[in-house]
Amino acid sequence: MSGTSTSPVAGARLRGGMRRTVYLTLVALTTLFAMSLLYAAYASGGLTPLKILLLFLYAILILWVASSFWSASVGFWLLFTRYDYFARRRNAVASDATSLPAAARTAILMPLYNEDPGRVFAGIRGIWQSLQATGESDVFDFFVLSDTRDVNAWVQEECEWHRLCEEMGAHGRIFYRNRKENIARKSGNIADFVERWGARYRYMIVLDADSIMAGDTLVRMVRLMEANADTALIQAPPVPVNRESLFARVLQFASAAYGPIFTAGAGFWQLGSSNFWGHNAIIRVAPFAAHCGLPSLPGREPFGGVILSHDFVEAAMLRRAGWRVWLAYELKGSYEELPPTLIDYAKRDRRWCEGNLQHTRLINARDMHPVSRLHFVMGVMSYLSSPLWMLFLIVTGIDAYIQAQAIPVYFFSDRIEPVWPVSFKVEMNIVLIFTLAMLFLPKLMALIVIASSRTNRRAFGGIVRPTISALLETLFSILVAPILMLYQTRFVWAILFRRTIGWPAQQRGDRRTRFNEAVSAHGMQTLIGLAAGLVSYFYVPDFFWWLSPVLCGAVLSIPLSMLSSSSQLGRVARSMGLFMIPEERQRPEVLEHFNTAMANASQRTTNACDALRTPYAHALHIALLPNEVLSRRQLHYLQGLLYKVMEEGLASLSTNELHDLFSHASSLRELHGWIWSTGTNKAVIM
Repeated sequence: MSGTSTSPVAGARLRGGMRRTVYLTLVALTTLFAMSLLYAAYASGGLTPLKILLLFLYAILILWVASSFWSASVGFWLLFTRYDYFARRRNAVASDATSLPAAARTAILMPLYNEDPGRVFAGIRGIWQSLQATGESDVFDFFVLSDTRDVNAWVQEECEWHRLCEEMGAHGRIFYRNRKENIARKSGNIADFVERWGARYRYMIVLDADSIMAGDTLVRMVRLMEANADTALIQAPPVPVNRESLFARVLQFASAAYGPIFTAGAGFWQLGSSNFWGHNAIIRVAPFAAHCGLPSLPGREPFGGVILSHDFVEAAMLRRAGWRVWLAYELKGSYEELPPTLIDYAKRDRRWCEGNLQHTRLINARDMHPVSRLHFVMGVMSYLSSPLWMLFLIVTGIDAYIQAQAIPVYFFSDRIEPVWPVSFKVEMNIVLIFTLAMLFLPKLMALIVIASSRTNRRAFGGIVRPTISALLETLFSILVAPILMLYQTRFVWAILFRRTIGWPAQQRGDRRTRFNEAVSAHGMQTLIGLAAGLVSYFYVPDFFWWLSPVLCGAVLSIPLSMLSSSSQLGRVARSMGLFMIPEERQRPEVLEHFNTAMANASQRTTNACDALRTPYAHALHIALLPNEVLSRRQLHYLQGLLYKVMEEGLASLSTNELHDLFSHASSLRELHGWIWSTGTNKAVIM
C-alpha cells in the first residue's frame, strides 16, 4: 500500500482526543502561570504555613476559574467561526426529508411534585399545539407523572388533564397518573414509567414542570437519535424565559447572551461523554432501562440514601455501558423558567448543593469513564468553591494583618546603607488582574459573538442595548456573588453536619420579596458584611479597599434582594430595551400557545372539596384510582378517618391522612354519599 486511510470513526476519535488534550493543556498551563506569579510574590519573603495555605487554596480556585474560562474561550471560537466538526457530523445524517418512522415511538414525560397545575397543563397544551403543527405528532405521547402529595393540587391536576384531553381531542395520547408512594422522588417516578410503559417506546423526552419545548425541536431530537444509533442521550440546552422580576430578567439575559459560548465550549471537550441536566433531553429507553437502575447509597442522608441529583449518575452509567451522551448545543427551541427572586434561587441552590455533594461518594465508582468522573468533581466544586473562596479571603485578611503589624528592619549587622523592604504590589496586582480577566473576558467574547452576526444583532436589538445590559449585569453579579458565596458556604457547612432538607417543591411564579422575609434571609449576611468591614477598616485599611466589592454585596443584601424581586422594575427595564432576550423580540409560536393557555388557566380552580361534592370531579378522581384489595387493618384506618371528617371536617386531617383518604375509592364513595344524603357542608370545610 502506498498510503493509509483513516476510518470516520478513527478520525473522530483522533479529533476528540486532540480536543481534550488541547483543552486540558490550556487549563493546566494557565493554572501554572497564575501560581508562578503568586509564588514569586511570596517565596522571596519566606514561605510561612499561612502562605503555603494561601498558595494551596489559590491553586484549587484558579484551576476552577481556568477550566470555566477556557471552556468559554473554545466555545467562543466555535460560534465565531461557525464550524464544529462533531456538530456537523452529528447533524449531517439526520435527514428532514422523510417522516419519522412509526417505530420511533416517543414518550414525553412531565414529572410533577406539588406544582401549580394551571402552569403545568398550560405548558403541555403549548407543546401539544406546537407538535400538531409539525405533522409528526402521531409519533409522540404525553405522560403526566404526578407525585403530588397536596390533595387540592392532585384533584386540580386530574381536572386540568381531562379538560385538556377533551379540548384537544387527545384521549389516548395524553396520559395521567398519580403515584401512591413517592418512592425515590423524581428518579423513582421516571423508573416507575420505564417499568410499566417503557417497553412501548423507543425514546423518552424528560421535561421539568417549567419546561417548554417547540414541536420542531422535539422532532429534530428524535431524528438525531434515529441517525446516531450509538447515542443513548441528547441534551438540549434550555433557555430561561417568561419571567418578569428584575432578578430573573437579569439572569435570563445572562443565560441568553453568555450561555451559548459556555454550552458550545462544554460540547467541545465533553463530546460523546457529556452530561444529563435532568430535563429537556431525549433518552433511548432500552439502554436506560438496562443500565440506569440507581442504587441507594449506604448510610444516612445527606450523603447516603436516595441519589438526589440522579441525572449526572444516569449519564455516567450510560457512558460506562458504552453509549454516547451528547450536549447538542446547536439545538434551539428548548426553554425553562427561573426562580423569580434571589431567595427562591438560593432555595433551589440548596437542593442542588445537597445532590451534588452526594456525588463525592461516586467519584471513584468502578469502571466510570474519566470524563464522567470529571463531571462529578465539577459538580462538587460548583458548591465547594464558595467556602474555599471565603476561606481564601479570611486567610488573605489574616496574612495582610500580620504583614501590617511587622516592623521593617532597615539596618543589618555592620551594614551602613539601609536595606529597603521589597514591595510585591506589582506582582499581586498582576495576579488580581489575571484572575479578574478570566472571570469577565467571557462576557466580552459573548458580545463579540452577538456583534459578529446580523441575525444575532437583530435578535438582541442591536449591539448598544446588549452592551449596556451586560455592563449592568456585571455590576449586579458583582453584588450578588458574595451573597451566593455566603449562602452556599452555609449550605455546605450544614450538609457536612448531616442536616438534610430533601427535595421540596420550588416557587416558580413571580412574586415580591417582603421586608420581613428579606431580613430573615439576609440579616446574618448583612451583619457579617458590616463586621468584616469594620475589622478590616480599623486593623488592615489597605485590605478593606481590596475587599470592598465583597463587603458591598453582603451589606446591601436586604435592599438588593427586595428591589431585584420587583416585576415593576423588570418591566421598566424591558421598556428601555434592557435585559431583553431574543424570545421577547420575536416570540416563538410555542410560547405564544403557552401564554394563551396560561391566561385561560388562571381563571380555573378545583380542589379537594370538588372531589367530594361535585359528581364530575368525584367520578373522575375515582376512575383514576387503582383497584386495590384492602386489608382489615387498612379498612379500619380509613373508617377512622371518615368518622373524623364527619365530626371535625377535612381540616382536621394531616397532609398524609388526607392523601390516604383520597387514595382509596371506597372511603371517598362513602363520604360523597354521606354529603349528598345529609346535605351537610361540614365535611368540606378546609
